[in-house]
Amino acid sequence: MSPLCFSANLSWLFLEEEDLRVRFRLAAAAGFRAVEVAWPYSCGAEELRETAESSGLKVALINTPAGNLEKGDLGLGAVPGRQQEFQKGLAQAVSYAKALDCKRIHIMAGRIPAELDRKSVAKEMETTFVENLKFAASVLEQDNIMGLLEPINSRITDPQYYLNTPQQAVAILQKVGSPNLKLQMDIFHWQIMDGNLTQNIQTYFPLIGHIQIAQVPNRDEPDSPGELNFPYLFDLLEKLEYEGFVGCEYSPRGGTVEGLCWLQLYWKNRGLLAEEAN
Repeated sequence: MSPLCFSANLSWLFLEEEDLRVRFRLAAAAGFRAVEVAWPYSCGAEELRETAESSGLKVALINTPAGNLEKGDLGLGAVPGRQQEFQKGLAQAVSYAKALDCKRIHIMAGRIPAELDRKSVAKEMETTFVENLKFAASVLEQDNIMGLLEPINSRITDPQYYLNTPQQAVAILQKVGSPNLKLQMDIFHWQIMDGNLTQNIQTYFPLIGHIQIAQVPNRDEPDSPGELNFPYLFDLLEKLEYEGFVGCEYSPRGGTVEGLCWLQLYWKNRGLLAEEAN
């Protein structure tokens, strides 16, 4: 069994530094060989490419633009009436992905408008999402980029997020029917949404294109006190021969580097040095 490859999510880790480029270098110094960035658009694509290359880092994942965060947007994929904005954002994401040699883009579904309830807009938002995903798949295929759908729990994290269960995400993937669209499994969200992680991982494994991790309930380091047994989950993913990245998308309890003991232990138990990992 091969060890898992971990990527540092720079939207959550190394926030001791405001400059995204510095976070790249800190991730490399900590032993990571890959990073992911939710929204890299505050920096120029070529500037980030040079930073990644000089740091020896792969860029594993970026998101499509959120839209207008001040107005409550969190992606536009399923939001009716904003298809042109979605397409413009997708084009920007693809431009960055190509510059960064990044092969995965999380296509954010977006939120249900605050004045509406989930049931009243479910059909319209699903239709919009399927149409936008079909468009996205045709664009992404041209550059061999994988599009990812991530369900986000509506119980705690975001009550208004449209895509809120793995079953819903799989049903939409089936309606779109594109081989280069897959699931983004954030274990933190999946535990809160549905639990039953072993069976869900095994059931949906062929559709999983990216994984993210954080302890439940506090969304902190995997070795924090909480509901999840990460050594067991890591062993399960190794046995399933998962070859993608495992994104570290959690909020450190203290300093980022001080909180990486769990990763150092993982590497040590696999007989790896930090410079050999990932």
